[in-house]
Order: sequence, then C-alpha cells, then structure tokens
Amino acid sequence: MLPIMAYTTLSEQVRKLANAQRSDAFVKEFRAAVRDGTFDAADLPQRFTLPKAFTRRGQDDTYSRDVRDMVFEATPAFDEWFADMNTQLTPARRGGTIKPTYENIEAGLVDFKALAASTREKMQASYTKGQTLGNSRKGAAPAKRGAALAKKAPAKKTVARKKA
Repeated sequence: MLPIMAYTTLSEQVRKLANAQRSDAFVKEFRAAVRDGTFDAADLPQRFTLPKAFTRRGQDDTYSRDVRDMVFEATPAFDEWFADMNTQLTPARRGGTIKPTYENIEAGLVDFKALAASTREKMQASYTKGQTLGNSRKGAAPAKRGAALAKKAPAKKTVARKKA
C-alpha cells in the first residue's frame, strides 16, 4: 500500500507568496528547482493566471500572463525552500529619506537641530562664495568707456545722389 502524500499545485503556492508582484520570478525559480532536481513536480494540463500586473514600456495599460500549472509533493524540504524563496522575493523596506516638511519636523521625524546646522552651513558657503567672487573683481581695473568706443570701426559715409 502506498503512503498518502500531501500534494499541492503551483497555483496554490503562488497565492501564498507575500509579494504577488514577484510571482513570475517565483515560477521561474520553481521551474529551475524542478529542473535541478531539488524536488519533484509534474505538469498539469490546465493553466492559471499570475497575480502580477505586467505593463509595457511607455504605455499605461496592464496585462496578465498565464502559465502551466504543476503538481508536487508538499514535503518539509519544499516548505523550507519555499520559506527561503518567499523571503528572497519580498523586498526589505528601505527607509527613504524623510522630507523636511513642517509636519515631519513637528512630529519629530526629522532632527531639527541637524537640519538647522545644515542650513547654516549652506548659507555660510553661499555667502563666502559671493564674497570671494566680489573680492576677485575688486582687483581688476574697471573698463574705460572711451576705450571701448575707440576700438569700433569708423562709420562709413554715404554719398547722397542727386535725382535726375
């Protein structure tokens, strides 16, 4: 007598993913694991639609893809592989920089003292740059107005013609 095994399908596992937008990557990794012999699976005749919404470059509309379903044994080794793959496909939240708005400063999300120090440094650098630029122009002799006019070519005289 054969032991009763717990079988499940690829479509059921895809529904268990923490990040549905990575379902196509999961199916690809799943098929690679079957091909490598990590675990056994068999193709089924039916297909299922991936929950990911695909977009074409430069367009606003979305579309979906269908893939062939597979059946496999739900062993503890597979459960361990699935847990590892699920964490790899779920992106870690990268804390972006919080914008220094009035509300964020008031809520304490932005360090006001550090923000004030940064502003002071920027203002001082801008002031110093302006002073340096102004001082560099002090040493140069101002251009003489008459000198620029003397360099111009003399105007051509036109001869008035008499009407015949």
